[in-house]
Amino acid sequence: MGIFSFSLTAAVAGPTSDWIGRRLTIVLAGVIFFFGALLMGLATNYAFLMVGRFVAGIGVGYALMIAPVYTAEVAPASCRGLLLSFPELFINIGAVVGFTADLAFSHLPTNLGWRFMLGVGMIPSLFLTLVTLVMPESPRWLVMQGRLAEAKQVLERTSDSLEEAESRLSDIKEAAGIPEHCNDDVVSIPKGHHGKGVWRELFLHPTPVVLHIMLCAFGMHFFQMTSGIEPIILYSPEIFEKAGIKNDTHKLLGTMAIGFVKTLSILVAMFLSDKIGRRPLLLTSVAGCCVCLMGLGTGLTFIQNSDHRLIWALALCVGSILCYVSIFAIGLGPITWVYSTEIFPLRLRAQGCGLAVAVNRVTSAVCTMTFISLYKAITIGGAFFLYAGFAALAWVFYYTLFPETRGKTLEEIEALFGTFFKWRSTMRALNEKKGDVSGQVQTGND
Repeated sequence: MGIFSFSLTAAVAGPTSDWIGRRLTIVLAGVIFFFGALLMGLATNYAFLMVGRFVAGIGVGYALMIAPVYTAEVAPASCRGLLLSFPELFINIGAVVGFTADLAFSHLPTNLGWRFMLGVGMIPSLFLTLVTLVMPESPRWLVMQGRLAEAKQVLERTSDSLEEAESRLSDIKEAAGIPEHCNDDVVSIPKGHHGKGVWRELFLHPTPVVLHIMLCAFGMHFFQMTSGIEPIILYSPEIFEKAGIKNDTHKLLGTMAIGFVKTLSILVAMFLSDKIGRRPLLLTSVAGCCVCLMGLGTGLTFIQNSDHRLIWALALCVGSILCYVSIFAIGLGPITWVYSTEIFPLRLRAQGCGLAVAVNRVTSAVCTMTFISLYKAITIGGAFFLYAGFAALAWVFYYTLFPETRGKTLEEIEALFGTFFKWRSTMRALNEKKGDVSGQVQTGND
């Protein structure tokens, strides 16, 4: 129920953030999750518990969509990849803290332990709400509302220099349909930039640019989940047992090791995405995930068809799992959120990202709920060979359709899309044009 509630909410969170703003949407997410955690902690029966879980799922849906959108719109291009990786990092830190908290609460009486485990979620949601109240609003949302003076103040605080702030404001004004020479504090904005007509532009009359962007964003979230990450994370104790680890403590330690390795690896991605680019990290990560999934499938297949304990196969399984989560966390995990957030145009970003998150969560739910049935039908080794096949398809998909976005402003990125498989020619033409303009400016200054 929680998965489907925040899948649905992620899709409707875009219009909400276009209406009330990015900052207040984060506050709304925190408040909703606070009451969801409170209801779960006070639940008197299963139905009451499910209502609380549904409410919490709504809060998570809002947060999952708005956090990367807000970060992308506030961050300067020079460190956007770093800052957009923080949501993925803290999701994993939260999971590790959750494992630790569950272990601590397990020593309490049963009637109290589960209540504390679920109700403790009120604390971070309250902290999120209070901290967000002192954060600035997204400058791009402010421009969409015609509040140019406020947007300029935020950009001056979040840019590396005043010149960069002016340049960013100029680009945003152009994207919002505001003349460059207009410097009033408050201006009127065309209706199409207030979030109206977005669904028509996305689905009824999409331009080639929008089609290319949606294909990349939705496909990226689909392939992230079909690469097998959710079954490995959520069913790791069962996978370890199938691999030959029978001791419950050892299985718990293995699960915790997955969480720690994944979290530490995200730190690597955070500092690399703005240095070497999105594409190299993404392609390397997907290729590595494919190899690790094949290794895991091979080890599990040999173990399943052997009458005695195969130490080498067990080591291959454990090594493949740890390598997989590490490689996933370096590229495919965080880059999916970075890339899919930054490629949508200003007028479509909130609602487009909301739909992309919905694709992510629905695909996650399907992969999670079908894993047991899948491995019973085609063996557990076969299931991971299937996920490896999806990872191989993902590599081809990323290689052929995804232009590099590192170092470009959100407004510059839109120009890279629309030619689908010919994006390399488009990028060369744009770079040549930019070089010509820079040369003319340099000559003029001389």
